[in-house]
Amino acid sequence: MQETLSVGLLGYGYAGRTFHAPLIASVPGLRLTVVGSGNPAKVHVDLPEADVATVEEVLARPGIDVVVIATPNDTHVDLARRALEAGKHVVVDKPFTLTLAEARELALLAGRAERQLSVFHNRRWDADFLTVQRLIAGDELGEIVHFEARFDRYRPEVRPRWREASVPGGGLWYDLGPHLVDQALRLFGPPSAVYGDLARQREGAQAIDYAHVLLHYPRLRVILHASMLVPGETPRFTLHGTLGSYVKYGLDSQEDALKRGEAPGGPGWGSDARDGALTTWRNGAPHSRAVPTEVGDYRAYYAELRDAVLRRGPTRCRSRRRLQSWPSWSWQVRARPPGVSCHSRRRSDDDGQRHEPRRRPRTHRRTGATAPVRALRRRHRVGPGLAVEGGGRRGLQHLSST
Repeated sequence: MQETLSVGLLGYGYAGRTFHAPLIASVPGLRLTVVGSGNPAKVHVDLPEADVATVEEVLARPGIDVVVIATPNDTHVDLARRALEAGKHVVVDKPFTLTLAEARELALLAGRAERQLSVFHNRRWDADFLTVQRLIAGDELGEIVHFEARFDRYRPEVRPRWREASVPGGGLWYDLGPHLVDQALRLFGPPSAVYGDLARQREGAQAIDYAHVLLHYPRLRVILHASMLVPGETPRFTLHGTLGSYVKYGLDSQEDALKRGEAPGGPGWGSDARDGALTTWRNGAPHSRAVPTEVGDYRAYYAELRDAVLRRGPTRCRSRRRLQSWPSWSWQVRARPPGVSCHSRRRSDDDGQRHEPRRRPRTHRRTGATAPVRALRRRHRVGPGLAVEGGGRRGLQHLSST
């Protein structure tokens, strides 16, 4: 008989209601036991039989194996810390934390507690992203020299919600940036340098609603873009390689299906009717053909989490292994007042002078690779507007906030 894990869900806003509750309920071996919410009536509209308790009560229950944190971004660290200290395995919705120091703290705490700590990166199982992975693995495009991933929307009105407010963890980059960054890193690994441009473009915007980030590799350039002011359709993915190009329009269907209340795993689940286009050159002329899109399935995340907790084998959602390599290349951006930029190799401070950051190589304890970490261990404050952490082998090359 398959062992069943008891899950407590903290938060029943958009993420908890739309993603976590139905996905947990659909995965064999998981049981949604209790929901931590201050609004039981809202929970009971969707889950009439659900046990609703306070956050403190959920964390104190000895029978809860896994705690899923789907609360506002600035509460993630405190709740994850308390859950780990209570002996629970923990899932944190993206963004994992707001600073690198917080991520390291939680990773160390999880290691000492011998608990699984994972970030909910469901878009690793988007149908279009699975297709991109297949094309790259099959070398159908040759060496990739240009990769572009976009989340563009048209929402000109600023809505009164914490995601669009001037609060820690608010704004588009913290909302969609983790998906874009995670997918790029899974495909290509850590970049050698990063450029970022964050802005508030909508009338009355309080938080970042535009993000354009460029990742540098020896030949490859990766563009990650998100905006709330794009009326026309743009490609979700654009790839150019030495042998061909691939362009895919449309978003993965699973989020819309979940919003409609469809049960995960039902007929047509994860399918995408819009094929991408693959273009190659033969005899001096372009030839295009449709590329059928893979079938996506967000349930795979929770299935792998279940197996990790039950120690059935390796999993892509096991965060302890991921975070061991995180400090050597990660970077974060926090936007404050507009109008500043920085270079990690040569940066300008308020006095207008140019300063060379001191950098010292270290040896990675597992791989033996060296990486400059001086920029990773301090926060560069450049003028009044931007705090930057992290870097990569060449560090954060340029950042601006407008």
